[in-house]
Amino acid sequence: MSLFITNGHVIDVEIGNTYLATIEIEGHKIKRIIQGNESLPHGAETMDAKGQYIIPGLIDMHCHIHERYAHHFTASGVTTIRNTAGNVLLLDKLIESPDDAPTPRIYAADRMIDGSPGLWGDTSYGNFVTDDPQEARAEVQRQAKAGAKFIKLYGWIHQEVMDAAIDEAKKLNLETAIDLINSKNLTVVDAINSGVNWIEHASGAAQELYKGWNPLVDQEPWQHIDWKTHDQDQVNDICRLMLEKNVKLCPTMVLFDQAINFPDIWSPQNEVIESIETLESFMQQWSGNAEHITIIRERTAVVGHLTKIIAKTYYDMGGTVVAGTDTPALLYTYPGMALHRELEIFTEIGFTELEALQAATFHAARSIGMEHIGSIREGNMADLVILKGNPLENIQATRDIQVIIKGGKVYSQKELIASAPGEREVNANLQAFVEKWGESGC
Repeated sequence: MSLFITNGHVIDVEIGNTYLATIEIEGHKIKRIIQGNESLPHGAETMDAKGQYIIPGLIDMHCHIHERYAHHFTASGVTTIRNTAGNVLLLDKLIESPDDAPTPRIYAADRMIDGSPGLWGDTSYGNFVTDDPQEARAEVQRQAKAGAKFIKLYGWIHQEVMDAAIDEAKKLNLETAIDLINSKNLTVVDAINSGVNWIEHASGAAQELYKGWNPLVDQEPWQHIDWKTHDQDQVNDICRLMLEKNVKLCPTMVLFDQAINFPDIWSPQNEVIESIETLESFMQQWSGNAEHITIIRERTAVVGHLTKIIAKTYYDMGGTVVAGTDTPALLYTYPGMALHRELEIFTEIGFTELEALQAATFHAARSIGMEHIGSIREGNMADLVILKGNPLENIQATRDIQVIIKGGKVYSQKELIASAPGEREVNANLQAFVEKWGESGC
């Protein structure tokens, strides 16, 4: 049986048009988009969206999901996420969920590949540490068999290991992404020339502009750097190289902004954020990081302004720039909700409202080959967010949500939050997985 969403202002994120229409949903997909005065079938199930605006479900292109807060993404209108490192076996239940599940669909990498001694410690279910190119190739093969959609490389990886991992991934038709925030030796140019497909956080650019600098060295000798003014010619050179190699960029500007602005963080009061603030694990993590805010600002968030410059420069050159958050990293990167702040930052640095919205819908979907989401078209997945205001007039309207539709099923924010599992259940599931993983010998 079909559901008809009537009288809504449909936003075509491909070209920026808004038009009045009825959307017919059958099963998990958009069956028809009806403009005009066509009569609906007698007894049809309808939802009146008069005065409201309908956008595609949003996509967070850089985050780290967990079953404890997966529902909060969907409650925020984020119906798809790109999981940039974790473990696909740990996420198996979420990944294999049906299209209309109350959790987002997941496009996932497996554990990150890092160099010794491993920024996050020894090899575990969440990271693989090696300085051996052949071991890296074998790990890429293992991840491909496990179901990884792309390969995530990390900051302490050695050049020859990076080269081998990228080469092996290409053989398996997998893209590679790299995070060089804490890189001691490699720069963004090294990664681009090695053939990486994705630069996360615009990372490695600071190491290229200021040779010898990285977040882990003594910062005193680098006090002369004006982190708000950079050589635009050098920035242009990096962006032109990215464009030449068709590299994609996910800047995650909210990650740095929340740290830079602390304690005056972005934290609008709504039921999603209020629910997140009841999650003890999050609040402990963020409050613990806040105790080290000076170090975080001086060594990590200091690149925030440069990240914004690169994002806008690269987009203006014609590069692919998409919206992500790195949830739940650093400080108060609220699951799902942080993406709305990221879109606001897009507009603050010169993107139009449409361009910001595209970075989390149409352009995001196409950057990972998921053309059945990210736009409102007949035949596409029925992932929709019904808003109370028009985001093309004010991007902040994306967080004023009336209804979420995921794979054709209608949800309220309240019921999505209420359906999230408790911490005791989640912790038990994680412990069981860790024990099983240890027994596997991976």
